Amino acid sequence: MKQFNIRRAALVLLAAGSIHMASAQKIAHLSLDSLVSLMPETKTATEAAQQYLKGLNEESVAMQTEFENKYKDYLEKEATMSELLKRNKQEDLQQLQTRIQEFQRQAEMEYRKKQAELTAPILEKAKKGIEAVAKEGGYKYVLDTSSQNTSVLYSEAGDDILMAVKKKLDAMPPATIPGATPPGTGGIKSPPPAPSKTPQQGK
Repeated sequence: MKQFNIRRAALVLLAAGSIHMASAQKIAHLSLDSLVSLMPETKTATEAAQQYLKGLNEESVAMQTEFENKYKDYLEKEATMSELLKRNKQEDLQQLQTRIQEFQRQAEMEYRKKQAELTAPILEKAKKGIEAVAKEGGYKYVLDTSSQNTSVLYSEAGDDILMAVKKKLDAMPPATIPGATPPGTGGIKSPPPAPSKTPQQGK
C-alpha cells in the first residue's frame, strides 16, 4: 500500500511538472498563405509570372498557327501531290506537331521554375518576420494553419500573430524579385515566356 502511494505521488508530481512546462511554452499560429497574400511583393511576383507566362503562350500559339496553316495547305493540295511529296509533307507535319508538344511540356516546367524563383525571396522575408515576432513575443512554437494537415496532435489555443508579422514586414525592405522592379518604383520588366493552358491542336 505504501509503495502504491509513493508511485501515485510520483505520477502526480510528474503530471504537475508537465503541466507547468506546457504552460511556460507559448504557442502561436498563423496562416502562411494568408500572410504571403498580404505582402506587396506577392503582387509584383504574380505580375512578373503572368508576363513570363504570356510570352510562352504567344510562342505556343505561333507554333500552333504554323501547324494549322501547313496542315490546311496540305489538305488543299493533297489530291495533286505525288506519293513521295505526300509522305514528306506528312512527316513535316508530324515533326512539327512533336515539337509543339515538347515545347508545351518544357514550357510548363519552366513556368513552375520561374514561379518558385519569384516566390523564394518572399518566403524568406516572411520567415524572417515570423522569427522576429516569435522572439519578441516569447513564443516557443509558431504553427502554420494554411492547411488541415499537421503533425501536432495536441496544443493549447495559441495566438494568431498574422497581423503582427504583417506589421513587421511592412517596416522591412521589400524583397528583391528577380526580373521585376520593386513595388511603387515603376513597371515590371517583361520576363521570358511560359504556358498555363496550351491551345488545342487543329486538324
